[in-house]
Parts: sequence; C-alpha cells; structure tokens
Amino acid sequence: MIRLRPHHGMCLYFFQGKGYSSAFVENMAHYRQLLLREDPMIRLTLGTDDLCAKCPHNQNGVCDSADKVKDYDAKVLEYCGLQAGAEMHYSTFSRLVECKILKTGKRTEICGRCQWDPLCAIRHISYNLRLI
Repeated sequence: MIRLRPHHGMCLYFFQGKGYSSAFVENMAHYRQLLLREDPMIRLTLGTDDLCAKCPHNQNGVCDSADKVKDYDAKVLEYCGLQAGAEMHYSTFSRLVECKILKTGKRTEICGRCQWDPLCAIRHISYNLRLI
C-alpha cells in the first residue's frame, strides 16, 4: 500500500519532470508511473508519504513546510469528501481529484500559493481546453 498525502493527488496530475532535485524528480516519476500503471491501493496520510522520501523538506520524516501543506491536504480531503486514513485504489482518488477539484476550478484556491503553481497553471490551462 502506498502512503499518499491528499494534495499530492494534484501534484501527480500536473507533474512535468521538474522538482527540487534530480533524486526528488526520479522518485516522483517512479511513483507516478507506478500509480498510473498498476493502480495500487493508497492510504491518505497527513504526514510525509512515499513521494516525500526524496524531498529536501522531509527532515527525518517530518515536513519542514508542514504548516503550508496541511492546508492543501485539508482542502483536498474536504472537496473530495474524504478523511485522512482513507484507503482506495489510486484511480478512484485520482477521479475524485479531477471531478471535485480540477473540473470545478478549485485548484488555485487550494494550492495557488505553492512555488510550483506557475507550472501547474500552464498544464491546467491545456487541461481546461480539452474539456471544451
């Protein structure tokens, strides 16, 4: 079972092979491919998850940006109608994120102040154009 922070459902959706370091990017790409290819069970967690393993903000299993990302996680859980600890297939979670957040235009409300927002915004524009 893969541990996944709720807001990473959006990060994975918009991931473009860029990040904090090459180790971080490799880890993120590995998990994205695994999640999409194998559709494993995930457990939503409010702590560091498997994607955080190579993140420079992960300080001995604790995120040094915890105050910022806890708000992201809380909003994703709220909009998707989920709770921390929920277990499901990744595809189920991904569909909830897409339907309840991305298609309803709530992405920037959740994580618009993230340092990676400009990259996601470009991808989100092209995503919205596909909906037309």
